[in-house]
Amino acid sequence: MNHNQRISIHAAAKEVRQMCDDHRLQVVSLRPFENFEGNRSPIEERLKKASLWVDIARTLGALFIQVPSQFDLSASRSEQIIVRELQQLADLARITSPVVKIAYEPMSWGICYLTWETALRLTNLVDRQDFGICLDTFHIGTRLWGSPLVSSGKYLNADAHFADSLRRFLAEFPLEKLFFVQLSDAELLDPPLSTEHLWYLEGEAAEFTWSKHARPFPLEADKGGYLPIVEILKAWVVDKGFTGWISFESFDRRMTEESYDPKVAAVRARRSWEKILPLILPVKATL
Repeated sequence: MNHNQRISIHAAAKEVRQMCDDHRLQVVSLRPFENFEGNRSPIEERLKKASLWVDIARTLGALFIQVPSQFDLSASRSEQIIVRELQQLADLARITSPVVKIAYEPMSWGICYLTWETALRLTNLVDRQDFGICLDTFHIGTRLWGSPLVSSGKYLNADAHFADSLRRFLAEFPLEKLFFVQLSDAELLDPPLSTEHLWYLEGEAAEFTWSKHARPFPLEADKGGYLPIVEILKAWVVDKGFTGWISFESFDRRMTEESYDPKVAAVRARRSWEKILPLILPVKATL
């Protein structure tokens, strides 16, 4: 095919699916379907767009559509509206087979649902079998423990608050609502983010700025990674008994360079995983 030839998004999805099948790869999630709930645009327009996403997800064989929690400051904060619209989205995704599940992700700069607790509360209100949660180590770690605004990189009493959150997660989070887990670290910023920082953008949430530039693969200490990834994964995966999909989601400024080879990123991800396994699993166990 001529690479300059324009093809439809559905045709492209079919080609991607075939390539994945040829290489025995599974498309886990189509993402990010962002700023959906509470958006000020007509719900009919948003559901029409959602219908296209569902069709593409089915073509790809994707298991989930990932919906980050709303972060548009102009969006409605009415929980009644948010719940109703997410119910409509979940119902749309299960009209025909195969069902595409909706994985809601609490974002550390979301305007309403920023933590696993608030996301779980919302999930219970939506009350749809195929509506669950995607948890990301960056978002939870930077909401409860890590801060880009101070030189220590940690909130006051971060360790105690974080440990308490993990204990409550093990006691309160229903395993069937954890759809998949995403892994990324955060780089300790030196100097911390401020109005004088090179990355500062007026009006942008500090966590968003941090996320765009400095999310290396887990345990890449040589690239500034410092979040308590091992403790998070041990609770979420090992102690909780999670056996579903785990993926990497890294936004590292080094990868945006034109000369950067994707193979290098793949090697980094593999090495990261090889570091993680012996730290979270019992001796001689495999995952």
